[in-house]
Amino acid sequence: MDQLDKDKKGSSLSSLRNNNEDSLAFIVDPGQAGERLDKYVTDSMEDGSFSRTQIQDWIKAAAVLVNGKPAKANYKLAENDIVDVAVPDPEQAVIEPENIPLDIAYEDADVIVINKPRGMVVHPAAGHASGTVVNALMYHCRDLSGINGVMRPGIVHRIDKDTSGLLMAAKNDLAHASLAEQLKAHTVTRKYLALVHGNMPHDHGTVDAPIGRDPNDRKLFTVTERGSKHAVTHFAVVERLGDYTLLELKLETGRTHQIRVHMKYIGHPLAGDPMYGRSKTIGMKGQALHAAVLGFDHPRTCEYMEFEAPIPSDMAHELTILQQR
Repeated sequence: MDQLDKDKKGSSLSSLRNNNEDSLAFIVDPGQAGERLDKYVTDSMEDGSFSRTQIQDWIKAAAVLVNGKPAKANYKLAENDIVDVAVPDPEQAVIEPENIPLDIAYEDADVIVINKPRGMVVHPAAGHASGTVVNALMYHCRDLSGINGVMRPGIVHRIDKDTSGLLMAAKNDLAHASLAEQLKAHTVTRKYLALVHGNMPHDHGTVDAPIGRDPNDRKLFTVTERGSKHAVTHFAVVERLGDYTLLELKLETGRTHQIRVHMKYIGHPLAGDPMYGRSKTIGMKGQALHAAVLGFDHPRTCEYMEFEAPIPSDMAHELTILQQR
């Protein structure tokens, strides 16, 4: 996928994937120089998916390289060191099917579209071994695509734990390849409803700002020119509600935390967002963000299909309160 080029040498932090989806490379920022290798890699892994003990095991097995060579866990990194991480294939992991109810918007032999509730994790990771969308899909579906391995069967894209709404999964590799290619070509329709802080001054607009890891906290993302990826979000005002605004947002790209980062960047962070939002916020738990519309070409028939999910009750309740004010 992304190639490590000379222009990115010296960037704050680059999270670059090669052709192997589970191979990553990071460039050490000046602010992280002197940090232990095991701590650096642990902090760099997305969503805190792996423990420091697991990372130390990878280092012992030479799955983590510094400038192309094995290193010890206590190795002190230098500025511009390149850390390569070959995430081990979790073939020994056992994911149990779980009889978790699914709100199914559409299903056939190739694809399934579900309306994910807020608070549900998409696939198993550290701290979330069960109760995920994958556990539920494995119980409900006889077959799921295997392209993303045993930990993420059928998963083509994700939405955050505390984001509700539409998510598509593939039941076979043909469907997975087609849906993944559509996502890569930015032809999938993805529209979100979000409640943001402040009275948005513009009826509509576009945020075109690259997103990369935050050099001060690698569990977060931020708008930056260094070690970043192109990101575009279109927005339109649905309703102004005093100190808040309800927006419809359309993703042109699909970077991690894209909407949350872009809205913070323009001074209108999502209400309820524990990572990018403000301390004074609404009553609901988690960010007020809902994946309301999902559209794509069916992988077998090529027919365009579009689905819509209503705003969940907790978010609707907050909107009613604001409207009554």
